[in-house]
Amino acid sequence: MKASDLFVKALEAEGVEYIFGIPGEENLDMLESLRHSTIKLILTRHEQAAGFMAATYGRLTGKAGVCMATLGPGATNFVTAAAYAQLGAMPMLMVTGQKPVKSSKQGQFQIVDVVDMMNPLTKFTHQIVSGDNIPSKIREAFRLAQEERPGAAHLELPEDIADEDTDAPLLEISDHRRPIAEEKGIRHAVEMIEQAKSPIILVGAGANRKLPSKMLSEFSAKTGIPFITTQMGKGVIDESSELFIGNTTLSDGDFVHRAIDSADLIINVGHDVVEKPPFFMREGSKVIHINFNSAKVDPVYFPQVEVLGDIANSIWQIKERISPQGHWDFSYFMTVRSHMDAHILEGADDGRWPVYPQRLVADIRAAMPDDGIIALDNGVYKIWFARNYRAKKPNTVLLDNALATMGAGLPSAMAAHLVYPNKAVTAICGDGGFMMNSQELETAVRLNMHLTVVILRDDAYGMIKWKQANMDFANYGLDYGNPDFVKYAQSYGAKGHRVEATEDLLPLLKRCQEEHGVHLIDVPVDYSDNDRILNQEIRELSQKI
Repeated sequence: MKASDLFVKALEAEGVEYIFGIPGEENLDMLESLRHSTIKLILTRHEQAAGFMAATYGRLTGKAGVCMATLGPGATNFVTAAAYAQLGAMPMLMVTGQKPVKSSKQGQFQIVDVVDMMNPLTKFTHQIVSGDNIPSKIREAFRLAQEERPGAAHLELPEDIADEDTDAPLLEISDHRRPIAEEKGIRHAVEMIEQAKSPIILVGAGANRKLPSKMLSEFSAKTGIPFITTQMGKGVIDESSELFIGNTTLSDGDFVHRAIDSADLIINVGHDVVEKPPFFMREGSKVIHINFNSAKVDPVYFPQVEVLGDIANSIWQIKERISPQGHWDFSYFMTVRSHMDAHILEGADDGRWPVYPQRLVADIRAAMPDDGIIALDNGVYKIWFARNYRAKKPNTVLLDNALATMGAGLPSAMAAHLVYPNKAVTAICGDGGFMMNSQELETAVRLNMHLTVVILRDDAYGMIKWKQANMDFANYGLDYGNPDFVKYAQSYGAKGHRVEATEDLLPLLKRCQEEHGVHLIDVPVDYSDNDRILNQEIRELSQKI
């Protein structure tokens, strides 16, 4: 069998549905093998976008998303996507081509040591030098990409190896179960929770999976213990619940941190050090760390008890053993919640123009169904959505608080549509981040996708501009011009819309969901009150409670 055929059959055996990317001449053998495969090639306009799509596919399914590029510049364009997947714990496999390794007719033309380049950005990187090794290397790449903590893997398939013959058989995928926490750890955690006066649950990125979501929802319902979430833990438990206290969008000083400071025990589920610290441990704080892996200890995080193993199973075991306690006191948490809710509602009906962030978030929340997915790019609006947007199901708010890269919003939304074609999907991008991969509008139109892209236009790199002003620097170097986004969308065959009054936004969002196609909405946004609301006002109000 031709080695490239074996490579594709090994991918099929792993359950691969899509390969995202841009083939080059060094991938032509593999491209021909894909032509006869059940795997669908999603031809993108840039390798970075292909990597973002593969990573998001992995995030949503738990199965490694696969992307492909040629050697040299194609492979180097994967670097940001590799870091995005690795830091964000998204299983992904990158496949790159290479010049022949057994003979060379072009010297060092386009040659980059891609394997060495990928080493610090992946869990596994390897050059295949024999067709006989293909089944084992693909199996190893998928195993490592998908096991906890998930991340990126990379395989390089040189042109001459792809063309050679091999008789190597495919390998069976082993049946395995995740390790579960030991009984003593579960018992100790139950005792600490029952003895605490005011325990609180903190849900992090590592818990954003289907089974942990189910178990945590049942645990919270049985015990009545309130919960808070990190940015990447949004939606694990329904945030419309009366037990939801808030999101740790800011590192300190927000309403939610008043609740954290008053808790005598934090049940920290799925903590991931790549996220900004959701709280700072101080003397007297008690923390139970529930995760697949042990805690990375630093000056602000040093848990007293660690429950290590499958998160869903650990929560289930604790839930089955624990008894709600009459001495638990959550009254202060509820006070914090009421003040937080009042603060969020203050701007939800703000009719000023251009659109204020609080109104923008409220309208998008009103337009999206409970299982609808929003995919955020990176910008100051991410703070508003993390704080104000109540996620009701896991993985319905796709934001990146790990690498925090720009340019991922649109590709992430496209991958979400492929995984869930019947769900409402909306990409929310700043004008700067959108333009970094805006060419993928053509890909979305070509694939007949149904999604909405909301561009928040302030004609500047708004988050950096906000930080610049916060540091008392002059406004310099962060303003730019933009195309006519309506005409730009139409030039790709998408449907372009421009909001010209705040009250028009919600009806337009609903109409875009009803009408099939790729919709782009240009929304001018006013960030002028960011500093007052997100810094001064939040701290002053939260300190009063």
